[in-house]
Amino acid sequence: MRKGRPKKRISLPDPKFNDPLVTRFINNLMSRGKKSISYKIFYDALDIVEQKMKDSESTPLEIWKKALENITPQVEVKSRRVGGATFQVPMEVRPDRKISISMKNLIQFAGKRSGKSMRDKLAAEIIAAYNTEGAAFKKKEDTHRMAEANKAFAHFRF
Repeated sequence: MRKGRPKKRISLPDPKFNDPLVTRFINNLMSRGKKSISYKIFYDALDIVEQKMKDSESTPLEIWKKALENITPQVEVKSRRVGGATFQVPMEVRPDRKISISMKNLIQFAGKRSGKSMRDKLAAEIIAAYNTEGAAFKKKEDTHRMAEANKAFAHFRF
């Protein structure tokens, strides 16, 4: 773009929890513009989390936030061509991108789970991420492992 970066749009907080992070998650969860269905899936998933985690003193929203925090990557690898070779260069992730990656991973791996409905699968993935297990957490660990393995190429950072 000639005129620089577009300004960041602020998303309104959701009606139930009054949290803009929830709205951002729901927008990522939404498909084909069906936002009301996304709200229903998310809120139902949190209700399921509340039922399954009765012994925990945390609220379902706090459990979801902790799960997101557990699957948030700190570093990632980006391809960089130097000469004829392509190197995987480890780079720190920008704060807004961290949130975006963690949300998309949670939704993606919840969708790949076996289960009846998306709310059940999402609830199961949230609980797994909260307990530092599951596919989304494994993806974060793999990303960190790959960055650690390619630490020697960190001087190619751009």
